[in-house]
Amino acid sequence: MKSVVVFCGSRKGERPEYLAAARELGQVLAERELTLVYGGGRVGLMGAVAEAALDAGGKVIGVIPAFMRERELALAQCTELIVVDSMHTRKARMAELGDAFIAMAGGFGTFDELFEILTWGQIGIHGKPVGLLNTAGYYSALRQFLEQTVTEGFVHDGELAKLQMADTPVALVERLAVTPVLPARWQKADLFSKT
Repeated sequence: MKSVVVFCGSRKGERPEYLAAARELGQVLAERELTLVYGGGRVGLMGAVAEAALDAGGKVIGVIPAFMRERELALAQCTELIVVDSMHTRKARMAELGDAFIAMAGGFGTFDELFEILTWGQIGIHGKPVGLLNTAGYYSALRQFLEQTVTEGFVHDGELAKLQMADTPVALVERLAVTPVLPARWQKADLFSKT
C-alpha cells in the first residue's frame, strides 16, 4: 500500500471530532509515507486532511473537476493537482491512483464515492481494501443497515466482510495495510468501451 484515497465532506460537520480525525488521518498517512489522494478541495474535512498531510511532510494528490477549480475551491498547495473534465472522471482517476480507500464523515458526495467504490469491488473492477472511519459513531447506523442488506438477501456476506471499519485513523490504516488485495477481473479498457 503506497497511496490511500480519502472520501470526506466538503464541510466540517457539527462535532469537533470530525475535524480532529481529518487532521489526524492526514498526519498518519504522511508519517507512514502513504500518498493521500483526495478530491482536491481546500474546504471542510477535505482541506483539513490534505493540509495536515502536507504539514507533516506528506505527498498529496488532488483530483478536481475544472468547474470546481474555477470556483477557487482547489487547494493550490497540493503536491500534484490533477484537473479533470467531470465528476465521473474524477472518481475514476482517484480509483486508479489509490491502493486503498477510506470514507470519513461526509454527505451525499462521500456516500456516492463510497458506494461506487464498493460496487466496483463487488463486480471485480478492483480488489483494493475499503474502510470506514467511524469517528464519533458516524457510520454505526450505516453499518447496521448494511448488515440488514445481507440479512434480506441483497448483499452477500462475503462482500460486506471486505468493508473494514475502525474508530481511529491509526487503527483503520493498520487494518487496510494487512487486508489482502484481490485481483481485478476486468481491465479498464473493458469498462469504458463504447461497444
